[in-house]
Amino acid sequence: MLAAVSEAATGAALLIMPTLVGRLLLGTEFSGALIVLARVTGIALVALGVACWPNRINPFRGMLTYNILMVVYLAWIAIQGEWVGPLLWIVVVLHVLMTMLLVAAWFKGQKTFGQE
Repeated sequence: MLAAVSEAATGAALLIMPTLVGRLLLGTEFSGALIVLARVTGIALVALGVACWPNRINPFRGMLTYNILMVVYLAWIAIQGEWVGPLLWIVVVLHVLMTMLLVAAWFKGQKTFGQE
């Protein structure tokens, strides 16, 4: 549980204040595209925290959390238009598809896992 909380807290810090975390961890402030990468790393750490929480189906919930947060964040980046590479929208669509598959598996698995 300690690992889950510490990973999620670090991820949340990277999402909310990536420049401060960069300064405290590495002695330099993040800027430009590095802020985007820091926030993507933050999303991954939040999802890892969810996956590590003691419960038998949380790895699945971790993947679902990761994909939902990635869709929201990458779509927001793409809509802003400042950091749009040729594959960004493709990655957004792939994460949408993965999220849809995970949600479908979630509902199908409710019969298997019970009302968790």
